[in-house]
Amino acid sequence: MSTVYFNGEFMPLESARVSVLDRGFVFGDGVYEVIPVYAGCLFHAQEHLQRLANSLALIRLPNPMTLEEWEALCKDLVVRHSKGNQIIYIQVTRGAPEKREHVFPKDTAPTVFVMTSPLTPPTSYTGETAITHPDIRWQHCDIKSINLLANVLARQAAAEAGAAEALLIREGHLMEGSSSNVFIVENDMIKTPPKSNLILPGITRDVLLGVLAAANIPFQETELTEAQLRTAQEVWIASSTRELMPITKIDGIEVGDGRVGKHWQGAWELYQAHKQAVCQA
Repeated sequence: MSTVYFNGEFMPLESARVSVLDRGFVFGDGVYEVIPVYAGCLFHAQEHLQRLANSLALIRLPNPMTLEEWEALCKDLVVRHSKGNQIIYIQVTRGAPEKREHVFPKDTAPTVFVMTSPLTPPTSYTGETAITHPDIRWQHCDIKSINLLANVLARQAAAEAGAAEALLIREGHLMEGSSSNVFIVENDMIKTPPKSNLILPGITRDVLLGVLAAANIPFQETELTEAQLRTAQEVWIASSTRELMPITKIDGIEVGDGRVGKHWQGAWELYQAHKQAVCQA
């Protein structure tokens, strides 16, 4: 039986209950974070927990724990689940006041929920498909908000098309995936959209850029158009659960020569080496 952390206590998942007045339920007033765990090792936990802190600050919700307390809690939960490959999911909402009202409630404790689920890390890829989809999200995509309806609709459109991801297009520009960051290769240069309020600052994205920099592999953080996406040599997506996934077909049209590219292969090998180094340190 899975053990979760809910408002100060460890309990079976089946025992965790949220009030129907919780602002996460009635307003989507909360944020979340996801941390991959490899053989009991929390991967870049500090960066993930700092992003959680940033998201909380942006919605003006005081962080209920220090980064050190969050990390200790996550480690405790991992140990309770045999130290295997896992995904830690954290959600914090503005709590459950006595009545539904748009204005922030006073003296209401936040709702804090943390759970873990099994993770099967990818060991290889042969190439996946994607679709393009209009980016109908709001202006603060840099907040890891639990308001994910626009992302859900885009991902569902991809699923119904038999694709692994929906690549979001806003005013002719490539932003990111419904649950991932995006990279392209153009003229043998690795490129990815720059951080802004319109994309989520992905931890896997940042880790990969750091790995590339350490290996002296050039890359550019630059605005990308839909046209560049469609003529790219290679396209990849990056996320905590899928790591670095090559996209070999978009909207039914092959990317480059339709095969997994050499630049992705090199980046994938560097990322896997980095994972091993971090978790053996």
